[in-house]
Amino acid sequence: MNRRFCLTLDLNNDPQLIEQYELYHQSVNPEILQSFTDAGIISMELYRWENRLFMIMEVDSSFSFERKAELDANNPKVQEWENLMSKYQQKLPGSMDGEKWQLMKKIFES
Repeated sequence: MNRRFCLTLDLNNDPQLIEQYELYHQSVNPEILQSFTDAGIISMELYRWENRLFMIMEVDSSFSFERKAELDANNPKVQEWENLMSKYQQKLPGSMDGEKWQLMKKIFES
């Protein structure tokens, strides 16, 4: 059974940086995309309003955030990508040090 997770993050509120961030996401390295598949991510979408990002991930039964973190930590290309993206991202208020994306709580479904 597939599951869906929604996460949020803020970008640094700088129009030039936001434009660069979007450009990077128009041609994501195939090795980064493969890391999603390897972790059990079926699809991922990013949406932006101003400097707020919203991510929707559809995952299969093999996915866990812990497994994804372990795979990412052992993948130099993912580490390179994450280091690059950290230039554009800022943690949300209330986040712990080192945390970027925050899991959102579903409060309604029809």
